[in-house]
Amino acid sequence: MERNNAVSDWDRIIIGVDPGTNVMGYGILGVKRGKPAMIAMGVIKLSRFDSHYKRLGHIFSRITGIIEQYLPDEMAIEAPFFGKNVQSMLKLGRAQGVAIAAAISRDIPIVEYEPRKIKMAITGNGAAAKEQVQEMLKRILNISKENILPELDATDALGAALCHFYESSKPEIAKGPKSWKEFIAKNPSRVK
Repeated sequence: MERNNAVSDWDRIIIGVDPGTNVMGYGILGVKRGKPAMIAMGVIKLSRFDSHYKRLGHIFSRITGIIEQYLPDEMAIEAPFFGKNVQSMLKLGRAQGVAIAAAISRDIPIVEYEPRKIKMAITGNGAAAKEQVQEMLKRILNISKENILPELDATDALGAALCHFYESSKPEIAKGPKSWKEFIAKNPSRVK
């Protein structure tokens, strides 16, 4: 699919997803000339569906629609954290899996990040509160107060996208030899 005028100006678009079974957050990050900016963010409210399976269907439908609207190049999704309630973990994993399936159905590469890694990338503190992540995103991406949603799931999703931007923008470290023996084997003309 080709990008429409609303999203054609970006060099790269990343969708971030914060999976949830009651509220799922999403954030769309645009990158132009190496600089990130928020394109959109929002939440998918799922509590009106009484069946877990209907929630999963709605997640697939909405994430697919968001992908078709913004045509992201990549998806960054928050990995579920391990909780004590096995049933909650199972439902959360299913919600994450359905969001991933929506991206796979559109051939979008997916990268998963642990919540601590996202928080560390945004705030410098892996144990930061969701409110701290939101505040830092406002500053980093120059998001006005009016454009911040009350649901922290939206900024968590945007945080996943920004974390992916940072991680994927790091320069590759030159891979040199592991030992002098390896160096000599690869460079026989340089050894006298």
